[in-house]
Amino acid sequence: MNKILIIGKKSFLGSNLKKYLSKNFKVDNYSFEILIKKNPIFFDKYSHVINTSIHKLYIKKKYEEKYDLDTKFIKKFKKINFYYIFLNTRKIYFLKKNITEKSKIRPLDNYAINKFKNETFLKKKIKNRLISLRISNILGKRIYENKRNHHKLFFDNFLKYRKNNKIISVNNDFKDFLSIDQFNLIILRIITLKIYGIYNVSISKKIYISELISWIDKKFLKRVTFVDEQKDSFTLSNKKLIKKIKINLTKKQLMNFCKKLV
Repeated sequence: MNKILIIGKKSFLGSNLKKYLSKNFKVDNYSFEILIKKNPIFFDKYSHVINTSIHKLYIKKKYEEKYDLDTKFIKKFKKINFYYIFLNTRKIYFLKKNITEKSKIRPLDNYAINKFKNETFLKKKIKNRLISLRISNILGKRIYENKRNHHKLFFDNFLKYRKNNKIISVNNDFKDFLSIDQFNLIILRIITLKIYGIYNVSISKKIYISELISWIDKKFLKRVTFVDEQKDSFTLSNKKLIKKIKINLTKKQLMNFCKKLV
């Protein structure tokens, strides 16, 4: 039976993955601070390691290895016996429609530059033990709320604006959202099938912000002014991933998930 280690005890992805994967596997969940002190032998019992932990300065600043938790962790080992699931970002690509894994790489901010540097290092170090997931926008609720949530999610911002009575202005970009339920299923299939490589993670569908908000809360739409200036629009092709894991990811699944969020 596969035994899974999730790094990042109270992160959005870490806590949701722990809850979901525990239905099928033995799952351990520790903070990065605890694991970095462990002897490499400790990790021999795991088939897969997923790092959901991140340093807040890694997101904002130019690359410095002291803020790079993935590299720090992997450098502990002379030999890697587990599969390592690296959570990359779609922001490494030049923005456009139907982005494939072979599309032009042009990171647009420090976070994306740092992620691509990470992936390049991990490919050389781990090779066929690396699963690098270039993820679109994941939608869902946090299990834990704490001050160390360095990433602001779409749903975080939605709840913030929903609480006040102000009219807000939003760019009506289209994005390639997927639900946390869909993401969890993708990870389950990757672990079960023991695949490796670089994959885009998305449902490969164009979803406008106005459409998404209407699914979550139609009444809130009355307080939103949409601007047709699309600054951050994109769709990711998931054909490579779907061919491997053989599941069906649909816009309807996402819509039904959104309708239960509030």
